[in-house]
Amino acid sequence: MEVIQPNNEPTTSGNPTIIVNQPVPKSNGMGTAGFVLALLALFLGWVPVVGWILWVLGLILSCVGVFRTPKGLAIAGLIISLLGVILLLFVFAGLFAAAAVSAI
Repeated sequence: MEVIQPNNEPTTSGNPTIIVNQPVPKSNGMGTAGFVLALLALFLGWVPVVGWILWVLGLILSCVGVFRTPKGLAIAGLIISLLGVILLLFVFAGLFAAAAVSAI
């Protein structure tokens, strides 16, 4: 029996050629970037401008990454960023309230 290989060369062996297509592992670059920026903002949040920019960028990239697969790091980055932005808003509200009280 003659078997035709994928390269169109006939062989005389009786064993068929088996081609296995392995799935390509998926990655979520936006979700990973959002998670990394959220972690950096967690540690650098005390730096006035850099921390704020990192919180917002982490939030935006994590939001974009949630709509792609896999979602694990994107969800973690989104939670960290949301907590950071909420904390940032409370800090600003406290600063403005303190400034308003001291101005009276």
